[in-house]
Amino acid sequence: MGEALGAPAGRARGGGRPSGEPGIFAALDLGTNNCRLLIAAPTAAGFRIIDAFSRIVRLGEGLSQNGRLGDAAMQRAMGALRVCADKIGRRGASRVRAVATQACRSAANGRGFIEEVTRQTGLRLAIISPKEEARLSVAGCLDLLDRRARAALILDVGGGSTEMSWIDLTAPGLDFRPRRLALGRLPIKAWLSTPIGVVTLAERFPEPPVADSAWFRSMVDTMKARIATFAGA
Repeated sequence: MGEALGAPAGRARGGGRPSGEPGIFAALDLGTNNCRLLIAAPTAAGFRIIDAFSRIVRLGEGLSQNGRLGDAAMQRAMGALRVCADKIGRRGASRVRAVATQACRSAANGRGFIEEVTRQTGLRLAIISPKEEARLSVAGCLDLLDRRARAALILDVGGGSTEMSWIDLTAPGLDFRPRRLALGRLPIKAWLSTPIGVVTLAERFPEPPVADSAWFRSMVDTMKARIATFAGA
């Protein structure tokens, strides 16, 4: 999957030699709908959250219609990312993992926007693949699962995509502790990613003045068709 948290804070946040305190980690997720940041310090039991930030930016607004990130959407996201960069700097994070997902993956100007983010904030965001997004979702919640279960289905419903992962909880040597997880050895038996999330679904099926069963059914049928291959895996 990708590397673990391994990039520094500092002017070029996202790669290079660590410059902050050795025990502070930051994870930033720029999605189609939200921009989220979590800053934490490791403890014997896992991690202790020391700062967090979340803002709805709707970066993917209109993307399903025109294939590009809109100016207003990029400005909203840039404002949120400036807040994130400031928090990362003030907390002295020595390891920063910053990723962008479906909106930047699919937009014609997605990579250009990411380059502008680096110029304006110093943050270096990696546009991750659907596979990596699914694996990060599993890694993020594996320790929350019932250890008595033999298998689990993990769903990550985002603004622009949905990831589904079927995992085997009987895999030998599986360690649920976050600090012990090896991303390359997650017990994923099957996975699927579909470019439909809460933003794209809302734009494709605008809510009528009076919601009816036909409107709801059309959304359900669309998702059923998308996940049919996964259901048969």
